[in-house]
Amino acid sequence: MQPTATVLVYSDDSNTREQVRLATGRRPAPDVPVVEFLECATPAAVLKELDRGGIDVCVLDGEAVPMGGMGVCRQIKDEVFNCPPVLLLIGRPQDAWLATWSRAEAAVTLPVDPVEFAAALASLLRERKALSA
Repeated sequence: MQPTATVLVYSDDSNTREQVRLATGRRPAPDVPVVEFLECATPAAVLKELDRGGIDVCVLDGEAVPMGGMGVCRQIKDEVFNCPPVLLLIGRPQDAWLATWSRAEAAVTLPVDPVEFAAALASLLRERKALSA
């Protein structure tokens, strides 16, 4: 992992993308790198950025339109070699089983709770760092 971590954020809603940025701050925990965000509003943009590489974690909005983050997650897990870990934003806690179906590594509910979100993102960044070491 680089000195900075690149986090791809997919949502058609700019407010949701802003919630993610604000909940993360410069870094979600002291022991993980500073975060740079790459925002995408369409599934096609997500695929294009993943093809370029350099993404450490994907944050996908399960409530996005026209294609939700769960469907995008399942697709990228099938199609992207060495797919980065995914943190899924879900509408209700009861949807956690769908996050499992989509093969996301973690899920948090909307609206974004800054403490819960930062902890989940930091955990995924630590795992990514350990795998690349």
